[in-house]
Amino acid sequence: MKAMRLHAAGRALRGDEVARPEPGPGEVLLKISACGVCRTDLHVVDGELLHPKLPLVPGHEIVATVAANGKGSARFSIGARVGVPWLGWTCGACAYCRRGRENLCDRARFTGYDLDGGYAEYAVADERYCLALPGRYGDAEAAPLLCAGLIGFRAYSPVRQERTLGIYGFGAAAHIVAQVARAEGHAIFAFTRKGDREGQRFALACGAQWAGGSDEPPPEPLDAAIVFAPVGALVPAALQAVKKGGSVILGGIHMSDIPSFPYALLWGERRVQSVANLTREDGARFMDLVAKVAIKTEVKPYPLAQANAALADLRSGALTGAAVLVP
Repeated sequence: MKAMRLHAAGRALRGDEVARPEPGPGEVLLKISACGVCRTDLHVVDGELLHPKLPLVPGHEIVATVAANGKGSARFSIGARVGVPWLGWTCGACAYCRRGRENLCDRARFTGYDLDGGYAEYAVADERYCLALPGRYGDAEAAPLLCAGLIGFRAYSPVRQERTLGIYGFGAAAHIVAQVARAEGHAIFAFTRKGDREGQRFALACGAQWAGGSDEPPPEPLDAAIVFAPVGALVPAALQAVKKGGSVILGGIHMSDIPSFPYALLWGERRVQSVANLTREDGARFMDLVAKVAIKTEVKPYPLAQANAALADLRSGALTGAAVLVP
């Protein structure tokens, strides 16, 4: 099969011809229809997330059909459409797993990082960590739901009851969670790069009632904020924008250093919380939600062989919405 593989951090992916993988016990062989290009992929390729499996097939927003079942695999029938997210395996035995916090498992293995992912024509995955996908979304449109949507949902969940919500960094995750939050009656305030008029227009089209630069104050104090952009300097800015008792949720897996800031920004029972990875329960809850609430995912398709171009466009900020590779 054809696969785009990373052979060394900081280097471009290479188009390789490799043997099609065989599903092991409890695994499914998947014929890939689409794979989203996520900022986490960029962190892996650029060497900001250390020690990936090498050589590596990146990609963890996989939409595929089941082509074969491994021994003992019976959850999905041949031809079933499934999604494969970032979380690919957990031990099931540690204190985190036993408490329903498998996203924090120290032995967890992640798709497109520890396990070969979806920048290829085929992949294998543990059937227990695959997700059934709502039929209302096409393959390319469903791909961003599997990480941008899922991690956005996990970041949104702790502040789901708040009325005014600020979103810093309006990319793939933000454009999905903004639509969910708007459908649930929240007032959305979007913050983009300074002078990014196109990004601000995109945010307004996705349901934000105000959009401005990240250096601007919102028109009213926020109950909570989610920071998706991997820019540490946005954390004090978000704290300054939220009310006493408000929360700032950090939705990225990697972020530049957070600069020092006066304690007065944190005082008043404000809190800062990161979100890490996701759980299978997150996946099931989110897929149930987006089956009922129609979400328009903004996607730009690229042929598989143009994975490096898709990553470059993401790196430069040239995308609105999400890039999706289509074999």
